[in-house]
Amino acid sequence: MRGAGRVGRSRMALRRESAPGATLDLCLLAMRETIEYWLAVTVARCLGRIPRGLARIAAGVLAYGVYRLMGRLRRVGERNLSLALPELSKTERKRILRGVYRHLGWQLVEFCRLPRYTVENTQGWLRAEGLEHYLAARARGKGVLIVTGHLGAWELSSFYHSLMGHPMGMVIRRLDNRRLDEFVNAIRCLHGNRVLHKDDFARGLLLAMRNGQTVGILMDTNMTPPQGAFVEFFGKQACAATGLAHMARKTGAAVLPGFMLWERAEDRYVLHFGKELEIPRTADVAADILAGTQLCTQAIESWIRRYPDQWLWIHRRWKTRPAGEPGLYGRSDGTGPS
Repeated sequence: MRGAGRVGRSRMALRRESAPGATLDLCLLAMRETIEYWLAVTVARCLGRIPRGLARIAAGVLAYGVYRLMGRLRRVGERNLSLALPELSKTERKRILRGVYRHLGWQLVEFCRLPRYTVENTQGWLRAEGLEHYLAARARGKGVLIVTGHLGAWELSSFYHSLMGHPMGMVIRRLDNRRLDEFVNAIRCLHGNRVLHKDDFARGLLLAMRNGQTVGILMDTNMTPPQGAFVEFFGKQACAATGLAHMARKTGAAVLPGFMLWERAEDRYVLHFGKELEIPRTADVAADILAGTQLCTQAIESWIRRYPDQWLWIHRRWKTRPAGEPGLYGRSDGTGPS
């Protein structure tokens, strides 16, 4: 009993000694999050108020600086392009990669200006193409799942969809900074959009489909089993999320690709809706889900091939490998596992 008492007293002493350090860590974390929040709000307000052309120039300069300074991300992009498009020259790959950063800068501008956008003031530089595919899918009443990815202006895509009178749900990951997460989501949902967080989206997604609603899912990021399965992507095995195919098969929801892309010839963004993708529904559930996931991934690849400088090549899309296969991002190119 006396030994137990000594143990108890030592634990209490440890708590007293560690408490000040823990409190300091919490204070520093809160301070950092506050600084991040106000920095983001300040940038958003500045880029949202200055003329759009000037904001694009400023964001372009910032994006080029990031391109030059963030060597690790640049090497990831170069590695991905060599894997996916080996036929391109090194010069062509660098041109594409610089374009990626330019379009990211432009998207930052658009996001900061979203609160100002209306149906009237966006008519000259935003339009939809293939909207009939979406309207026909929605009319069936079983819900619509939009296959999309980090291609073009994905934030503007869902916002414009709601601006046209078709609010939708978005499956997203929470930002670590809660105040910043609330700020960003408030802008996303200005015209009726809804946020479904990845950590609890299955139930919300099922309910949305049963109510005949629309939900967009970014399907182009690296996954790990069992949430993901291996499919072909640019001729390489890539682990892709299977949730969309599973939900479509379960509910009968329509599935179609949708991307907001910058059209140089028109000098505007165009929200493209592709034709509906037919998810298999046979007696073999596992085979159907894998085939459906492959179908969605093929659709994403086809759009990336058309607009290669608008996809997020700096993401380690092929990080997860099949059992026994070596990694594709080694220390030699500065892209070793994190």
